[in-house]
Amino acid sequence: MLNRVQIDLLKKHIGPFLFCFFTVMFILLMQFLILHVDKLVGKGLPFLVVSELILTNLAYMVVLAAPMAVLVSTLMAFGRFTEWNELTAVRAAGVNPIQLMVPVLLVAVCMTLFLSYFSNWMLPEANHKARSLFIDIRMSKPGFDLQEGVFYDGIDGYTFLVRNIDSASDTLRDVTLLQEPRNDRYRATIRAEKGYLESPDQHTLTLHLFEGSILRHIPGDVRGEETLERSAFSQYRISFDLSSMAFSRSNPEQRSRNDRTMTAQAMLALIDTLQNEIGREIEAFSNRTGGGRIRLDESSWRYRSDPVESDTLIQGVRYTSQFEPLNHLVNHNYQVELINHVMTGLDSYQTGLGNLSTNLQWRKARIAEFMVEVHKKVSIPFACIIFVLIGAPLGMLTKKGNFGMAAIISSIVLTIYFVAVIQGEKLADRLIISPFMGMWGINILYGMIGIYLTLLISTSVRISNLWRRNE
Repeated sequence: MLNRVQIDLLKKHIGPFLFCFFTVMFILLMQFLILHVDKLVGKGLPFLVVSELILTNLAYMVVLAAPMAVLVSTLMAFGRFTEWNELTAVRAAGVNPIQLMVPVLLVAVCMTLFLSYFSNWMLPEANHKARSLFIDIRMSKPGFDLQEGVFYDGIDGYTFLVRNIDSASDTLRDVTLLQEPRNDRYRATIRAEKGYLESPDQHTLTLHLFEGSILRHIPGDVRGEETLERSAFSQYRISFDLSSMAFSRSNPEQRSRNDRTMTAQAMLALIDTLQNEIGREIEAFSNRTGGGRIRLDESSWRYRSDPVESDTLIQGVRYTSQFEPLNHLVNHNYQVELINHVMTGLDSYQTGLGNLSTNLQWRKARIAEFMVEVHKKVSIPFACIIFVLIGAPLGMLTKKGNFGMAAIISSIVLTIYFVAVIQGEKLADRLIISPFMGMWGINILYGMIGIYLTLLISTSVRISNLWRRNE
């Protein structure tokens, strides 16, 4: 059972945690909108589509914001607890500060389990839907938007140029319409003094023109010949099909998935497949080469035209070679033929070995990418526990429970943490370090620091005691 002090500490976490969580979510959301606003504006997208895109992208923000909020709330709660001299009173009563951290650690463990489940099952689906939605938005064309003195070619087969647009009456003046040739029409230039647009529905647009002319280019029977036909009109109407410009949804399940849109179980199955392919590649190469190992040191087999201590090279006459088996052949021609045959085999072996190395390197890189994502699904949620181990002792040591101090400390700790995670991911993808160290290295380092700080505020253990005893 929790005592009153422990319950009070947990209550002190709620306010800072919620404030920091929603603040970070808002900042990440603004960053997302700034980065992608150019892909959304001018597309004529329905409000529900934009809302769905934002909601699906909130999933990865939750995984990042929760550990940050844990660190800030822990710093503020334990800092305020120490600032009001409650920690001094608790110590005087014989209570170890570790006992105060136990309930917070249990909550952090629960959050780690939830975020791990969320990262493995919900986040991939949200990422997959967001990715599919992004592709659909990118493939949709911008809405019909005429501007004065600017060529507009958003409708397939036509180019518009309007010199003046009366915003009060939506009248177009000095209109030029360039019509490209199609199966059912000729290339033409249409000019009119004025006109207006009418849209009876979302998929059809009608242009009404007045007092103008049409210049048509009619091709002749002989290639390169054409007839120009000019006609005048007092009123002319042309309709355009806008259905190809409308946004259309596709089925996300019909799109392929990548490492960000797959569960850990699916990635581990792919890793197993890739490892089996590596084994089959090596076995196939070994079978093709007879299973032997050939030393590819070029200096050991490259034929030299001036062998050491050789007889005079005479066509058809045997000579002494530095390779003992060649000395048993009848003449020089046989010796050269055998050398060329061996060199051809070695060149083929070297080419095959290079291809094998490339194939294996690609598969190992894919395995590393998948393993990075598998570890990331647990390592980032596990930061909730790490940040409690760091935040609680730092809050007690600083004795400041205000948001300013917590913001300064957390910004430093979080900057180092996420820089290490990003760089660790890059190094692991390049096969420089293992995926485990890339994703867990900073957790291990911060965990050791957190354990030391916890011992520092709860026991008399000091690093300086190690060499003082030796003295």
